[in-house]
Amino acid sequence: MHLLALEEYGLRCLLRVASHAGADPLTIPAIAEAEGLSPEYAAKLLRKLRIGGLLTSARGAGGGYRLARPADQITIWEAVDVLGGEFFPASFCECHGGQRNECVRLTDCSLRALWRRLDETLRETLEAITVQDLARREPAVEVLLDRGASARRATVSA
Repeated sequence: MHLLALEEYGLRCLLRVASHAGADPLTIPAIAEAEGLSPEYAAKLLRKLRIGGLLTSARGAGGGYRLARPADQITIWEAVDVLGGEFFPASFCECHGGQRNECVRLTDCSLRALWRRLDETLRETLEAITVQDLARREPAVEVLLDRGASARRATVSA
């Protein structure tokens, strides 16, 4: 369970497009330069985000990328999902059989219960955060996340 560079850099590119204030769309070279990526890698990430319906693109001299929807309508979970991130894929247990073909804990696994709960919690958290939320400065995002965590704890204890 980990966030890959693909998701990290893809989110950074998405946030870069969201924070662009200019009238013209943002170009691949501009995004790549701003994020310290090669233009080829930035293009790959932007293509995934476009195919996933989070960005639109225009070709030509005035071309580039824009958000497909307002930033407050795109969740971070959508972006992670489009970029291929799965924290606990359904096939996880099939890949961890040790020296056997199947895991010895297929029918009773406390670890699986833990990973599923963490996956649900991560997904719920990322579904509650939008691109607009992350377009703020770091201290403001920390306050936002603290409020969300406090609200979730209050709901659980009620």
